[in-house]
Amino acid sequence: MKKILFAAILSAFSCAAALAAGDWASFGRYAEANKAVSKPPLAVLMGDSITDAWPKKTPGDFFAKNNIVGRGISGQVTSQMLARFRRDVLDLKPKYVAILAGTNDIAQNQGYIAVENIFGNIVSMVEIAKANGVIPIVCSVLPANKYPWRQEIKPAPLVKKLNEMLKAYCGKNAVKYVDYHTPMADDKDGLPKKYANDGIHPTPEGYAVMEKILLPALK
Repeated sequence: MKKILFAAILSAFSCAAALAAGDWASFGRYAEANKAVSKPPLAVLMGDSITDAWPKKTPGDFFAKNNIVGRGISGQVTSQMLARFRRDVLDLKPKYVAILAGTNDIAQNQGYIAVENIFGNIVSMVEIAKANGVIPIVCSVLPANKYPWRQEIKPAPLVKKLNEMLKAYCGKNAVKYVDYHTPMADDKDGLPKKYANDGIHPTPEGYAVMEKILLPALK
């Protein structure tokens, strides 16, 4: 009886785990939206919750007016974005892809990952874009000196290290680099309240600053 009960419990846990892992990269999130894209966008914005919330919080109609498509998914790390890059970016045939990624990796949303491997995932997205005729734009990770959901992590130096690596790579490889960090950071290398109430997710004012920085790169 105990063996049967143990087997049943183990089976239940296995099924639950399989269901939870069924769409690990969230391919389904934009499946219908991708089908509805009727013409190639000027740019696809690939990212996490910062990109995900952008269309809802942006003042005006930044996305529609500029033929920009957002493909952010809250909580995602760079390996998940890399997995869905073909479906959510290449298949839409944009002129540009702007990649804003890495803060959730630093927050260890999917477990520990070295900064060098975060960098490698972003570089892989850049190389895939270039190989398919899409112009990549690498965006700096936004300032962060704490994560509300990961209080034990001190992200500021890791964010700066990753940004330095990305900027150096872009300079050596003629890739566009968009720096959000420098103009938005406060004296503690975080985001001030006017740009992010929780220190991570931008306010409409924060997004307005980002739009002014990004648009010139889409020329």
